[in-house]
Amino acid sequence: MPYEKPLPKVNAEDRAFWTAAKKHSLEVPRCKDCGHVWFPPYLSCPKCISANIEYIKASGKGKIWGCIEMHQAYMNNFQDDLPYNVALIKLEEGPLIFSNVVEAQFEEMRPGTPVQVIFEDVTDEVALPKFKIVAER
Repeated sequence: MPYEKPLPKVNAEDRAFWTAAKKHSLEVPRCKDCGHVWFPPYLSCPKCISANIEYIKASGKGKIWGCIEMHQAYMNNFQDDLPYNVALIKLEEGPLIFSNVVEAQFEEMRPGTPVQVIFEDVTDEVALPKFKIVAER
């Protein structure tokens, strides 16, 4: 069955991120001048404006910073998924990333809960990073 939900529109700013995700690797931009790590990707550092950036492999570990449970489908493509969660994950490397926590009940998803990235291959070209709850480290 074809994937019918919105897909990322890959561009020059985030191509490296999506290329890595397809290989099931979570990579985020880091400034070679000031060391700042951020997400979402931009062509220059949001802290010092340097264009001298590289992508680093993130650990994929983080903690739930906040989350909501959706009970209304604002897009018809998500109707069959209700209820579903949207979580803001703080990666160990510092950046925050929006995603979903899979295989978990909403009641388990508290701020500070440790998570680990997994990838869902939704098309031949796109793998979406999602997260699973893991035991305390």
